[in-house]
Amino acid sequence: MAKNYKPSVPFNVAMKLLVPVTTKEYGVVKKSFSTPEESDLFYGSFRTFGGTERMNNDVYTIINTAVIDTWYRPDIKADCQIYICETEQTYNIVSDPEDIDFRHQYLQFKVQKVGGKP
Repeated sequence: MAKNYKPSVPFNVAMKLLVPVTTKEYGVVKKSFSTPEESDLFYGSFRTFGGTERMNNDVYTIINTAVIDTWYRPDIKADCQIYICETEQTYNIVSDPEDIDFRHQYLQFKVQKVGGKP
């Protein structure tokens, strides 16, 4: 029997789930996100690894990425954003959230920072 997954760090980082809202204006679909004030609070672990290094057109760039582990929530999807309450920074979910061992207990996904400001 396989050993059950257990997170290695506690879920002590406060986050909010920003859910996309689509509207149609003048025949064009616009995507916006809920505000942190009206979004649900949840806790998880937030691990960064110094960013992801890339070379684009001979320009060295570092993309701020992180991995989040949290309790399973079916409303966390790849098109949502995550708002970190302590730093007031927003991250896009860049991978489909993984339901660890399909047990509906833990969720893991990778995020990338929105915008270029520190």
